Amino acid sequence: MAAEHGFNASTFTARVITSTRSDIASAIVGAIGALKGPLHWIADAFERGERLMGFGHRVYRAYDPRAAALREVALKMGSIAEWLSLAVAVEDIALRMLEERYPDRPLKTNVEYYTAAVLQGVGLPADLFPATFAMARTAGWTAHVLEQASVDKLIRPDVRYTGPAERSLPAT
Repeated sequence: MAAEHGFNASTFTARVITSTRSDIASAIVGAIGALKGPLHWIADAFERGERLMGFGHRVYRAYDPRAAALREVALKMGSIAEWLSLAVAVEDIALRMLEERYPDRPLKTNVEYYTAAVLQGVGLPADLFPATFAMARTAGWTAHVLEQASVDKLIRPDVRYTGPAERSLPAT
């Protein structure tokens, strides 16, 4: 997105560092650092036509309430403070860029985004995240399969929640 507005963060960073009369190695290292920043990553994902994982949901057109609940849990976990600060900053940038890019199509944070933060906070190795995501969804997937099998045709599963009313999270 930055490139679309004639702004290249890595080139700008190299020029700023050079303007301080610093050496070329420092300028190049600074430019490399700008390339890995979250703003650059998000812009590159858009340019490649990729979806941002953790953003957008076919049901929720506002901020996913499950993401809000997990964000609250993650923020209370002191063990991932530095990583979580980065995740919150990336979320803010991504939401702003999604709004600019798709003003008529609300794409907000979904449950996957903060699930990873909570799993990291409880010490689960990252290579187990996909399996954990899958386990958490198995009951829902099963319900969808059973619903579709009962009518013997391709359907969009009914997602009307009929369980207990909203309740607060227990204090940690």
